[in-house]
Amino acid sequence: MDQADLELNPPRDRLNLVFCILVLHGIGALMPWNMFITAKNYFVSYKLSKDYTGIDTNYATNFLSYLGFASQIPNLFFNWLNIFLQLGGNLTTRIVWSIFVLVLVFVFTVVLAMTDSSGWPGVFFWVTMISVVILNTANGIYQNSVFGMAAKLPSKYTGAVILGSNISGTITAVINFLAQIMSPNARTAAIYYFITALFILLACFDTYFALPINRFYRYHELLYQKEMKKRQLENSSRGNHRPPYWTVFKGCFPQCFNTFLIFFVTLALFPAVQSDIQSSDINFIITSEHYSSVMCFLTFNITAMLGSSLASLVQWPSKKYLIIPVILRLAYIPLFLLCNYQPARTERILPVYIDNDWIFWIVAITMGFSSGYLSSLSMMYCPRMVDSQYASTAGMFGAASLITGIFTGILFSMVMPSVVATVTF
Repeated sequence: MDQADLELNPPRDRLNLVFCILVLHGIGALMPWNMFITAKNYFVSYKLSKDYTGIDTNYATNFLSYLGFASQIPNLFFNWLNIFLQLGGNLTTRIVWSIFVLVLVFVFTVVLAMTDSSGWPGVFFWVTMISVVILNTANGIYQNSVFGMAAKLPSKYTGAVILGSNISGTITAVINFLAQIMSPNARTAAIYYFITALFILLACFDTYFALPINRFYRYHELLYQKEMKKRQLENSSRGNHRPPYWTVFKGCFPQCFNTFLIFFVTLALFPAVQSDIQSSDINFIITSEHYSSVMCFLTFNITAMLGSSLASLVQWPSKKYLIIPVILRLAYIPLFLLCNYQPARTERILPVYIDNDWIFWIVAITMGFSSGYLSSLSMMYCPRMVDSQYASTAGMFGAASLITGIFTGILFSMVMPSVVATVTF
């Protein structure tokens, strides 16, 4: 009777409740990466510093490099593996268990922050790296499954997950900026960061169980399941029980490529290059002390969030022509390098051609806005490129392409200093 009523009276998403829940899951999916990156000073300048440990080690110097690989390699691997193997069961089981593991790791990280580790910096470093690997293994499955869940709903709900991912970065950037202004203490700030992430993940855990009792979500889940059963009957008559992964991938490949290239360009520049661009004007309204926080982290995350928000209202260009602005974004790479980019431990040999802080800010704003807007469009278009019964699988391919773009962008950012400067270790 309930199913018949849902079909006769298709419900609306009242108060945009489902949309807000998916925004929250977008925040939670990117929170682990944002929190560990933001807590750089806690790890490098406090826990692994010579002042705290009493010995001089390379752990602090190599921390970010190790963190990047420990985070992105398992995230990348399990995002792709999650498409072909149902790790842990259906979407519900995968999401619930992934969040549970994320919560446990963050509880462990908070306890570790409160523990005196000055006598065992090596153990602290490697225990942290192991926890990051576990964290991002679970997060890879969680993030991929969330996009698969959102793909069952109208396209704007995939955009909600991307919007949440950008809000996650904004929240982290604001917390970081406020900590610098008020009373910067690396240890206390890190504890607050990790506890904030913990509460957000617990909220994701709770709200996920609210979805099955929401009529709007149940209606679209019912439509999806009916379409799946119909196709399963057709496939069973043909002796085919698995989704045609290659067919689905070919269908959604244009948007997977768009997603990959958007995030490749973005992560090649943010935060590695953008955070090392220095002010060219001593009288600029942003002081040198807060220049990186405002011109890099706040600017990018806020504009990316605004771009994602706009994509829920306006979808232009169409699926066919989205590739044009996506390829044009490659121009941001030389543009950023022509600004006053001063990599650490190097001597710049390439002349600075963009030495106006206002011009750099405009370039940074358009880069962040286009990243949020175009990535939302490509992820929203991705499930539409295939038959509706394969929308969830296409959404997972899109999520895996997103992570692949992030990973390769981070790798490419490592060669940027050698483009403009000579290393002077």
